[in-house]
Amino acid sequence: MSGHSKWSTIKRKKEKTDQKRAKIFTRIGRELTMAVRTGGPDINSNSKLKEVISKAKANNVPNDNIDRIIKKAAGETGGANYEELIYEGYGPCGVAVVVETFTDNRNRTAGDLRHYFDKSGGNLGQSGSVMFMFERKGIIIIEGEGLSEDKVMEDALDAGADDFNYEDGIFEISTDPNCVNSVSAALAEKGYAFVSAEVSYIPATTTSIEDPDAVTKMERLLETLEENDDVQNVWHNWETDTQQ
Repeated sequence: MSGHSKWSTIKRKKEKTDQKRAKIFTRIGRELTMAVRTGGPDINSNSKLKEVISKAKANNVPNDNIDRIIKKAAGETGGANYEELIYEGYGPCGVAVVVETFTDNRNRTAGDLRHYFDKSGGNLGQSGSVMFMFERKGIIIIEGEGLSEDKVMEDALDAGADDFNYEDGIFEISTDPNCVNSVSAALAEKGYAFVSAEVSYIPATTTSIEDPDAVTKMERLLETLEENDDVQNVWHNWETDTQQ
């Protein structure tokens, strides 16, 4: 499969799967909360909530968790108004970075991100400054233990996937970004469980970092971005087995 996903550099680190799942659960929990706050708890009148619930199920979020988050969000009054914003910038050595956020204060979020990029030796750019280097795709990740590569490939393509790759015990299935939920739902009906199923930004080219100090700065940039409560997802084109 062409391209490079944020999962491609951790395929040899299966021990981090649980940690990644926890982060995905947290992000989806935020999305559910925001969908309820902006459109209400009724999926019949809130198409965004219906979409996020499908995403949550594709990512193995338990139904009890989904129901609890929706009820809590529906019971909250006076909640902040959140908006989804995409930020773009360059890290050390020209590494392109795309940051997806949910924020109730764009000035705070922009200020935080600008500080992170500046501290790393990079800079927060304007809209479109790096996005042209990425392609938006749906990415489904399945652990391959006990599964037949031929069978998974056949089922994935039958479900409507665009591409398929198997490496180091990990299946990575790519789809049209608008079809990731339908493809994952079809695979779930066949009994597959997922590490993740979500829309990602896949870089067309990658950038390597040779300088150890720059590597440390890039690692810290990614860590601080992931730790920020407003940040939902981070994508980049850094080519290294040590990236997070």
